[in-house]
Amino acid sequence: MPKQIRLLDFGLLSPLRSQVVYHAAAYAMTPDSPNTIILVSSNHPYVCIGVHQDLEKEVDVEYCDANGLPVYRREVGGGAVYLDSGQVFTQWIFHRENLPSDLETRFRLYVRPLVETYQALGINATYRPINDIHVSGKKIGGTGAAQMGIAEVVVGSLMFTFDKKTMARVLKVASEKMRDKIFEGLEQYMTTMTEQLGATPERAQVVSTYLEKTAAALDAEIVPGEWSAAEEAAAQELDARMGSDEWLNQKGGLRQFGVKIHEDVRVVQAAFKAPGGLIRVIARIREGRIDDLSLSGDFTMLPAFSVGALEQAARGVLVARDLLAARFAQVYRALAIQSPGVTPEHFAEAVAAATA
Repeated sequence: MPKQIRLLDFGLLSPLRSQVVYHAAAYAMTPDSPNTIILVSSNHPYVCIGVHQDLEKEVDVEYCDANGLPVYRREVGGGAVYLDSGQVFTQWIFHRENLPSDLETRFRLYVRPLVETYQALGINATYRPINDIHVSGKKIGGTGAAQMGIAEVVVGSLMFTFDKKTMARVLKVASEKMRDKIFEGLEQYMTTMTEQLGATPERAQVVSTYLEKTAAALDAEIVPGEWSAAEEAAAQELDARMGSDEWLNQKGGLRQFGVKIHEDVRVVQAAFKAPGGLIRVIARIREGRIDDLSLSGDFTMLPAFSVGALEQAARGVLVARDLLAARFAQVYRALAIQSPGVTPEHFAEAVAAATA
């Protein structure tokens, strides 16, 4: 690793520029360019989607338009996310030979100073492979990586605050009940510096600690630098491309099931047609097990409280059709449930369908 790394601390930039700057630094990189760390926050709330995502399937565009929330697509993977000035983005733009070639090792290196910064503030943060940071099982930051030109890019953030309510609102979901479950998941499994400390720390203090920990992790001196004319030229081209409808509305090639809360937690939904009626499922899955379950539909079931009993009984069960069917069958026997045309196996099939 070269002994000096350039620092570009942009402070607050427009939503588009907060994404453009690291792309521009990467595409403008030449063999003689310095390895660079960019720090930047957005001066206005916005939504950012991953390179592989389909806008119309992931984001409630009408809500964003009505509420003045621009939407942009980045060249890094991952999911749709609401962003605002409550995060400081930490963006590394390095030469390939100066980062570990193994992606998990690279993430571990990138995450180390973030974890150590939180720990220095009194937050018990830990690295959660492959690219998350957790505090007592709650996510306080994720990371992403991409190749752009000759550069290797790794991005993440220092999470001062996070608007979970708006995050749940901007996503495209099939029902308000699903949205409520997403918000509940965010409340239960995401956290911030402000939540952990009871107050929002000063940006300057946190950034200073982060740079100190990063210099130690990389065994290098981090030196404030200048934004070059070549980088600005690249940025202006990217302003036009990344701000265009054509770039935003391209069809993504990948779609993960459900909404990811963090590496181990997703909220999923599905509908399953049994002979006795439609079964609708909204489930929160944690480490492959049912963490929370909501069942509804147009089926008939007696006694009336049986649905709640099935929901409770599923918690903690591995998402496996046979195991779920066996657990539901126990409840059926215990409560003498009657549900014409709907069996425990149908409920198990409906839940399994949500995670398929």
